Amino acid sequence: MPHKKEGIKDELYGDEVREKLLEFAEKGWDSIPEDEREEWFTRFKFWGIFHQRSGQESYFMMRLTNCGGVLEPGQLRAIGEVARDYAKGPVDNPEFGNGWIDLTTRQSIQLHWIKLEDVPEIWEKLEAVGVSSRSSGGDTMRNISGCPVAGKAEEYVESRELLDEIQDDIRGDDALSNMPRKFNISVSGCRQGCAQDSINDVGLEPAHKLIDGEEVEGFNVRVGGGLGGREPRPARPLDIFVRPEHAKETVRAFVELYHEEGNRENRQKNRARFFVDEWGTEDIREAMAERLDFDLERAGTDFRGDYTYNAGRPAERGAHDHVGVYDQKDGKNYVGLSVAVGRLPAEEAIELADLADEYGSGEVRLTRRQNPLIMDVPDEDLDDLLAEPLLDTHTPEPNPFVQGAMACTGTEFCSIALTETKGRTARMLRWLRDNVELPEDVDRIKIHYSGCTADCGQAMTADIGLQGMRARKDGEMVEAMDVGVGGGVGEEPSFVDWVRQRVPADEVPGLIRNLVEAYAALREEGQTFREWVDATGQENLVTLAEPEETSYEDPWLHDAKQSWYPFDDGESPAPTAPDGTPLSADD
Repeated sequence: MPHKKEGIKDELYGDEVREKLLEFAEKGWDSIPEDEREEWFTRFKFWGIFHQRSGQESYFMMRLTNCGGVLEPGQLRAIGEVARDYAKGPVDNPEFGNGWIDLTTRQSIQLHWIKLEDVPEIWEKLEAVGVSSRSSGGDTMRNISGCPVAGKAEEYVESRELLDEIQDDIRGDDALSNMPRKFNISVSGCRQGCAQDSINDVGLEPAHKLIDGEEVEGFNVRVGGGLGGREPRPARPLDIFVRPEHAKETVRAFVELYHEEGNRENRQKNRARFFVDEWGTEDIREAMAERLDFDLERAGTDFRGDYTYNAGRPAERGAHDHVGVYDQKDGKNYVGLSVAVGRLPAEEAIELADLADEYGSGEVRLTRRQNPLIMDVPDEDLDDLLAEPLLDTHTPEPNPFVQGAMACTGTEFCSIALTETKGRTARMLRWLRDNVELPEDVDRIKIHYSGCTADCGQAMTADIGLQGMRARKDGEMVEAMDVGVGGGVGEEPSFVDWVRQRVPADEVPGLIRNLVEAYAALREEGQTFREWVDATGQENLVTLAEPEETSYEDPWLHDAKQSWYPFDDGESPAPTAPDGTPLSADD
């Protein structure tokens, strides 16, 4: 029997939801019948409108979409102005203030504290510059990932045009809007692997093949990658090589196959990675061959041996994250800024857009590691850009812990998270900066923090992965973390091995210090953290990863999701009217 959400979607989903959402926005929050809210919130997600968690009734998150991380001139400014004018809540965040944008691990942006009544004006402002929230949530094809500098830096196979074609012709097809579950597509044409095909539902990786005596450029196809629920899978090869002109049709064939045959009954087992488990790659290959009007060719030679993006390799081998100053193929430069945990205040987002206009083409691109890139900077303007005050705050040469950090939304807004994440990570990063010394040749330690096992923060792929849990300490319930080590995406993708479970949050920085200091003392010359983990062994790592109370103080240790907002001790003002004043509960 289909899951109840399938019935909700069968009644209304996809593009048709927009008209109803606008109707509710015009009438206000109270116009959504209380006994129908779960159904409407399910539908709203297709248009990127997510209701925030319990205690925050009438407030929404809006997720935007920008294929491959590209923000054209004017788009970041519009988003920053929307955050400034509409994305402010009833209380301040002690780390980030009020009104910001969150850069995501799928190269897109999220806005919080959005009032439903403001959605029409927000859409009008964003869509005027070509920014959309369509298909950014729910059981849809999510933002398409690609190399963030596709078309600007050297690629083995040009991918920018292909990304746009998949966006327009496949993701834009409303007939495919109702997927069994969310679905991730990536295309990488570069040798660094920065689209992370290994953790996507379908990924194209650059490859080449000798055909009739000639080297042919194209892509190998992988399917069924993903991280959540402590059941991660690397995307598996389908033994298919496609030429660029056949790539879009090949992606569509797998999308349609999963759309038609994917499990719609058990939402715990219906992601594409489980579909690949059930069918097997040979049967999927045969099914796709029947759907395509060209003969499938066996896989070519890939470039996975060259992958460096979050691959645990020395920095001199290639880009890990695009933070820094890099050459473009046209002789200009792009400058990657480090935004700790991906949170950028609205005023700084607008300032970043101004700098992109002044020193570059106005185009800004986003990476999968929650960082922005200023594109098209001429050599003669580079020093002046690097001297700008904003680049002191979000420097292209950050502390190694900051450069490697990522964090999901956490209990601040997420209904399933178990711990606060972004504020805590920002605090931990400062403590690690001030209390842990690293060897001079170590320029980043990747610490990823997810508030729960859904793993939106990609803890499974980190040097040090943290996942939110709860534990008892001194007889009280506290926020805690499971700690894993040794993850990475590259030639041989690996997921973390868990070395400690349910560590109270105030003891985690001490654990990280003990582990990193052991790495610094015991490593071989030039050895990266992942290489050291592989060489050290699980039993020794458990001993070295000793939790410890330190000078680090955790203000949110005892919240354990008890409050309506982790940073406020008072009662929730929600639901509120459009002007932010509490709504009366009286009829």
